[in-house]
Amino acid sequence: MCGVSGFIGRTKEGLDREAVLRKMMDTIVHRGPDQEGMYVNDTVALGFRRLSIIDLDHGMQPMFNETKDVVIVFNGEIYNHLELRKELQEKGHVFSNNADTESLIHGYEEYGVELLKKVRGMFAFVIYDMKKDLIFAARDFFGIKPFYYTKKDGTFIFSSEIKSILQYPQVKREVNEEALEQYLSFQYSVLPETFFKGIYRLPAGHYMLIENGETTIRQYYDPLMQPAKAPESLEKTVAEIEEVVHESTMAHMIADVEVGASLSSGVDSSYLVSEFPGEKTYTVGFLDKESPYNEIRYAEDLTKELGKKNISRTIGSDEYFDSIKKVMYYMDEPLADPSCIALYFVDELAAKDIKVVLSGEGADEFFGGYNIYHEPLSLAGYQKLPQGLRRALASLVKKLPDFKGKNFIIRGSKTVEERFIGNANLFSVEEREKLLRTKLTGVTPAQLCKPYYDKCEGLSDIAKMQYIDMNFWLQGDILLKADKMSMAHSLEARVPYLDIRVFDYIKNLPIDYRVKDKVTKRAFRLAARRHLPAFTANKKKLGFPVPIRVWLKEDAYYRRVEEAFSSPAAENYFDTDGLRRLLKDHKEGRADNSRKIWAVYVFLVWHEIYIEPEEVAVPA
Repeated sequence: MCGVSGFIGRTKEGLDREAVLRKMMDTIVHRGPDQEGMYVNDTVALGFRRLSIIDLDHGMQPMFNETKDVVIVFNGEIYNHLELRKELQEKGHVFSNNADTESLIHGYEEYGVELLKKVRGMFAFVIYDMKKDLIFAARDFFGIKPFYYTKKDGTFIFSSEIKSILQYPQVKREVNEEALEQYLSFQYSVLPETFFKGIYRLPAGHYMLIENGETTIRQYYDPLMQPAKAPESLEKTVAEIEEVVHESTMAHMIADVEVGASLSSGVDSSYLVSEFPGEKTYTVGFLDKESPYNEIRYAEDLTKELGKKNISRTIGSDEYFDSIKKVMYYMDEPLADPSCIALYFVDELAAKDIKVVLSGEGADEFFGGYNIYHEPLSLAGYQKLPQGLRRALASLVKKLPDFKGKNFIIRGSKTVEERFIGNANLFSVEEREKLLRTKLTGVTPAQLCKPYYDKCEGLSDIAKMQYIDMNFWLQGDILLKADKMSMAHSLEARVPYLDIRVFDYIKNLPIDYRVKDKVTKRAFRLAARRHLPAFTANKKKLGFPVPIRVWLKEDAYYRRVEEAFSSPAAENYFDTDGLRRLLKDHKEGRADNSRKIWAVYVFLVWHEIYIEPEEVAVPA
């Protein structure tokens, strides 16, 4: 695991290419504090920060082929690199070390872009073929590893983190207001263009070729599920899930250093901990141990039963709020998910002991774990009424005060394409139009999701929702915070559920083996039950509970947010009277506005770090 940075192409005369690359690399030293590597000539400037995990004595990058005309920088792990290595050796390729990086170089030489069909892992890499003057960049199937890029005067500039690209002299820090518009609904940066104008992310499952001045971006993998209509027996499916989870967990243990695991009270991380052969697990909580916001007691009970060790910390409210600036610095872009700060603390805890941590991300998207996936089942009876009647009822109740069932009537009047944009849906289009002072594009979240819904036309509503989450929520929120928060502490996070072989199995899992009646992850839970106490296997999905709705009513934090809502930046982007109403209504109990308040507050904190100062620096 590491961080990569660089630029390829002729630069302005007088630019100290090595000094610029050095600044880019130093900015992401947290991604790889063990070693560094550079290669600079008149065309190429490639930088590498290394966190040593495999082949500790070798494996340095940038890495070349034997003839020194193909060079790579690579962030991630290739879990089947030994299989790939053997295949390439049989074809005559000669290896000089045991690092997985070298398998990518020889794999490119042998297969070109078809290499991507042969690898298993998490990755973001850039290969420069000097003979062809060709740049080949790629990001893994599901977006576990990030990859950002921009172009300036024909020069391709890239990095694992945006803050590194900002060190390039011609790159400006300018807010992309289109990103802000959509962020208010999705709670994360959702567009290909990031919050910084002109800086883009390569989507998951895509590669990029730059040749003869032409840039081509193509999708090489599409995580589209095709649930079976005539399934195998449930018993057989559960046994196969056990095999798949065990095999992937063991594949993700490949390392020359100790591996630990993150642990909450949920079934995903608990099942993972029961499978992994390591000893140490890590948990954080909030308030006291009996609070619903504290999962430490569950983690302690489980690890005691499994014969493993749990290391935990309870995070105080002051500590949480004081960390927000630092967390947003490491995130690069605003993320209004309060759990990213909780993740920051659990990764900090783990990094004191280990270099690699297994984590349970992806099980909900793959196996059907989110509570919202029940919605098509719960609405099914109501939606037998004529749509015209349902829309008329919804129009009527929207004008009434809140009552139990109001949201059911409103959501039941809509198709899944109209009501579901992913696991988060904060401000409606109407609400954000009222709140934003900035020029709006008028593009709705539904319009952004439409191309994805079009791809899965004909599937069940639950399968459609999973596909939307795979392409939006998983990439934009879940995996981004997993990478950025672990790397902030020089810790490698591995996600065994998010494995290409796991997906190849579950993509045909029948819908009622995913969600049925009131059960989510039905078959997965039955598999987990064979390894865990029944209470843990059947536990309802909680997410990573953080008590911000409680804290925002306390005077100290209320005033802190209120001050931010009165800042010049707030005045520039928002109707500040509207912001203060949101805050006051929340404190006085008229509405739970905590998530909306948090989204705006986090954006303003990010703006203070990245846009307002003359230079960006790690907050104290």
